[in-house]
Amino acid sequence: MNLSTCRHNVTNDGKIEFPALQCWNPVTMVATIAAQVGGKRVSCRISSAVLQKKFDVSPDAAMKAVTEHRPLIETAARKLIEKKAFQKDGSILIHYKDL
Repeated sequence: MNLSTCRHNVTNDGKIEFPALQCWNPVTMVATIAAQVGGKRVSCRISSAVLQKKFDVSPDAAMKAVTEHRPLIETAARKLIEKKAFQKDGSILIHYKDL
């Protein structure tokens, strides 16, 4: 069996990018978007409660709100990353006040 390795050119320039990756956890009721920071992946989380309060959506429409308001969510995540407001697990948690 032949194994291959995929390597990406990773820079450590501190640049923050947001690839088109997002997911929903139905158990915790949290949406996550991905950020790429200096070659490392950072999970940026926002709860259903925050999405409901900010965007006036039902719990069933949380991911639709993430998709529709992604630029605003990314801006909030970028500011928190720049402030180094990381959780213990290395993720970013976006609160209502951050939006």
